[in-house]
This record gives sequence, C-alpha cells and structure tokens, in this order.
Amino acid sequence: MTLHEMLISPFADFAFMRRALVGCLALALGSAPVGLLLVMRRMSLMGDAMSHAVLPGAAVGYLLAGLSLPAMSLGGFVAGVLVALLAGLATRYTEVKEDASFAGFYLLSLALGVLLVSKSGSNVDLMHLLFGSVLAVDDAAMLLVAAVASVTLLTLAAIYRPLLLESLDPVFMRAIGARGGVWHLLFLLLVVLNLVAGFQALGTLMSVGLMMLPAISARLWAASVGRMLLVALLIASLSAVGGLLLSFHAELPSGPAIILLAGLAYLFSMLLAPQGGLLPRLIRSRHLTN
Repeated sequence: MTLHEMLISPFADFAFMRRALVGCLALALGSAPVGLLLVMRRMSLMGDAMSHAVLPGAAVGYLLAGLSLPAMSLGGFVAGVLVALLAGLATRYTEVKEDASFAGFYLLSLALGVLLVSKSGSNVDLMHLLFGSVLAVDDAAMLLVAAVASVTLLTLAAIYRPLLLESLDPVFMRAIGARGGVWHLLFLLLVVLNLVAGFQALGTLMSVGLMMLPAISARLWAASVGRMLLVALLIASLSAVGGLLLSFHAELPSGPAIILLAGLAYLFSMLLAPQGGLLPRLIRSRHLTN
C-alpha cells in the first residue's frame, strides 16, 4: 500500500469520509479551546460530568422524534444546562462541593438516559447515543458542528480576557467587582454546546475525550496560554484525522479510534513533554543533584 492510498485515497474516494473529516476537524476546533479553559480552571471532571448530563435530554428527544438531529440536540442542550444550574445551586446553598455535586447529578443523568432508551428503544439505539457514529455523520450534523465551532470561537474571542483572568485569579475579579459569575455561566453554555455537537459524532461517552485529552496534553508541552491552545488544536486535529484513517483501514469503530489516539498522545506527553513530562523532570532533577 502506497502512502497516497493510506492517507489520501480514503478521503478522496469516499464522500462519507470527507464529511466525517470536516465534522471532526470542526469539532476539534471548537472543543480544544473549551477543554483547555476547563483544565486551567481545574474543572476537568466537570467536562466528563456534563457529557453524561446530555444523555437524558438526547434520549427524550429520541423518544419523541426518533433519530432527529434537532430534537436530540435541543433535548441534550436543555438537559446539560439544567444539570449545570442544579449543580451550581446545590453547591451554593448546601455543604456539597462543586465536584461532588456534578458527580451526583451526572450519575443520575446517565442512569436516567440509559433507562429511557432501553425502555423504548433498542440496543443499537443505545449504542448510537453512547458512542455515536462519525462515519454516519450527515450534512445536517456537519453543519451543526460547524455552527457550534464558529459560535464557540467568536464567543471566546469576545470574552477571552475576562474569562482568562477569572480562571487565573477569581479573587481579583471579585475584588474589582467584575461579574465573574456571568463569564462562568456563559462558558458553561459553551461547554454544553460543544458536547451536544460532539455526541452525534462521538456519542455522549466519547465526546468529552476530544475536548479534554488534547488540552491536558497541551499543558505538558507549553508554558504560555497561546502555545497551549495551538498544541491542543494540533493534537485534537491529528487525533481526528488519524482516528478516521485507523478506523477505515483496520475496520474499527471510528469514535473510539479517535479518542484512543488522543489518549496515546497524552501518554506520550506524560513521558516526554518538556514542561512536565516524566523523563525531562528526571533529567533535570539528576542534573541538579550532580
């Protein structure tokens, strides 16, 4: 097999591969910056919780309208926002910490979503909601992902400075009377939007992977926020392209293949990344000892 047949032909010869490529790249473009901000705000587990929170809303949309993209997307968005608000209220008015609150609500959401689909659907429908199907992405889903990525990038460009400052120094934001809570809520809406866009392609269980794994890896490769963002986008894009090619040639599920490559990039970063990798840290500590 030539290099052209391995890397170019699948996308040149098959329309479904081109749609999947465009959808995954758009998803990476929107998800990577959101994931990086989640990591910087020490909210990594919240992304996982929110991805599960989308499931019951998507399940209700499926039960009402079948495999309808607008119905499932609207249901997933409403469910995600509702869980975020309920978890925030529980954190504010009870003694439960934010991470524990999100954990409780996402477990409840996951159980409810699985029960809803299992009761009125089939195992195939449940697998589609949980793990998605990148290679079955149609034009409507591709347009949804592209629209969400565009809204995400434009919104982040508009609120980048206050959001970044609120991430790095929330005490200062409160001291000067800035509305940090407004930026926090708007950011959570972007998280939900990207998870809703991702579940059609990667499923509710996998969509958070393309958001978080490249972002976590980027923290190990760069020191500045701008470079972290570029590294996260690069890892997410390469994982998407490589995962699609791997699934095509090896006949593997496309979503898990994409997340597997992102996970391997994370393991590689843990070992060799200059900002926090294991081997560079060992070399520096041995140098200082000598």
